[in-house]
Amino acid sequence: MKSLAPGFDVHPDTSLKEKIQRASRGLSRQAQWRLFYVGLIFVDALMIGLAFGLAYLFRFRLNLTFFHLNVTPLPSFYLNLVLFLIPVWLVIFAFLGLYDRQNLLGGNQEYALLFRGPTVGLLLVVVAGFLEPALIIARGWLLSAWVFTFLCTAVGRFGVRQTVAFLRQHGYFLTPTLIVGANQEGRSLAEQLLRFKSSGLHILGFIDDRVPPGTALYRNLCALGTVEQLDKVVSQYGIEEIILAVSAISSRDKMLSIFKRYGVSSDVNVRLSSGLYEIITTGLTIKEFAYVPLVGVNKVRLTGVDSLLKFALDYALTLLGLILITPMLLLIALAIKLDSPGPAIHRRRVMGVNGRQFDAFKFRTMDVNGDSILDSHPDLRAELALNHKLKDDPRITRVGGFLRKYSLDELPQLFNVLKRDMSLVGPRMISPAEMEKYSQWGINLLTVKPGLTGLWQVSGRSDVSYEERVRLDMYYVRNWTIWLDLQLILATIPVVLYGRGAY
Repeated sequence: MKSLAPGFDVHPDTSLKEKIQRASRGLSRQAQWRLFYVGLIFVDALMIGLAFGLAYLFRFRLNLTFFHLNVTPLPSFYLNLVLFLIPVWLVIFAFLGLYDRQNLLGGNQEYALLFRGPTVGLLLVVVAGFLEPALIIARGWLLSAWVFTFLCTAVGRFGVRQTVAFLRQHGYFLTPTLIVGANQEGRSLAEQLLRFKSSGLHILGFIDDRVPPGTALYRNLCALGTVEQLDKVVSQYGIEEIILAVSAISSRDKMLSIFKRYGVSSDVNVRLSSGLYEIITTGLTIKEFAYVPLVGVNKVRLTGVDSLLKFALDYALTLLGLILITPMLLLIALAIKLDSPGPAIHRRRVMGVNGRQFDAFKFRTMDVNGDSILDSHPDLRAELALNHKLKDDPRITRVGGFLRKYSLDELPQLFNVLKRDMSLVGPRMISPAEMEKYSQWGINLLTVKPGLTGLWQVSGRSDVSYEERVRLDMYYVRNWTIWLDLQLILATIPVVLYGRGAY
């Protein structure tokens, strides 16, 4: 680290204010967000109206055989009903927090709330029909409106999200942010946040008592001052987010002091980095013993309804998939036997939930005498020991190369899903020999079942480095929802068809 200016106060970068001014693009951040909310409400209203219209066409105009149309629909009745229900749906969205900034532009959480919105609206209409018998609404239209409302609003919000991500690349919707703590944890936070501009956090610099103001720390980020100068820095640069790197705070009193000043402020949000809790992602419980509250750690990440939803998704898709692809599995097994001697199925010993080991099934893609083949390539053996993967592996058979390219070798793992050793979506499988490379993150990745696919699969597969693979799997463990699983299953299809990053 080097100091940019001896005796520097809180002006480490003379262009910093210019950057902030350019980022605003002539509109204050408050004005930008007001326009965003107006646009979002307009998009929601438009998509809700479109959903109701589609439901009307689906129910009354397509003449589907499973709809028994014994009444003549009155277009004027449904038009008036839609004009009444659109603002009602918007109010429901507001009550559910769909216009709270903390729930917006976040992906899966927002989509989960979007699913609740039409569900609550549907129940309200059902209750209204029960209380007022004269209110007769076609059940087919109501159910279709429920489905179409979720789909249409989800599409609309996805479009808004992509628009905001584009605008953030051009300086809009950015929140001036400070990181308190310039140690390794603080710089790692800055690295990850700078990499994903879609987060909307515009990192301006660091606050640290142990680093002289003006010291260059990471890229063009500098120390802006000490904790005692925090008020001045916040005021000078219009800071709206303060992130505390827990391991960098020298004393509990300093952390409490920051929370007292900004913890209840309406202008500044204070957030804690996860620190130790980044290592423990299964969730924490608090229980009192002799009136002393003690924190416990859950042994698995998914419990209760979450576990039931994942189980239902795994079994429904796996059973259907096996019924459809059984003939193909038999043909692949026959091709392997004809191509090279040895069994068609290979068993790979891997780590399961809470460290329980099991055999993962795969179609055999290598010669049975692979070790002797590798002995004649010491450089490849060294690469294998380092990365547990070879891009040009001489042990792979002709059929095996094709199977790996399109991930067909992993199809027998569907039986592991039925045995409940694996899930359709999850972290990458880890062999016992690999556990050392995962360091402290291993205890997290073993709190959920390994998956046939996951974030690593749709983000580059074998081309992803170990560090990036761990980061992706950790993101999945921390942010799991059933919607994320569905999204990753759909995203896996084009990746597998194009055979990108597989070897």
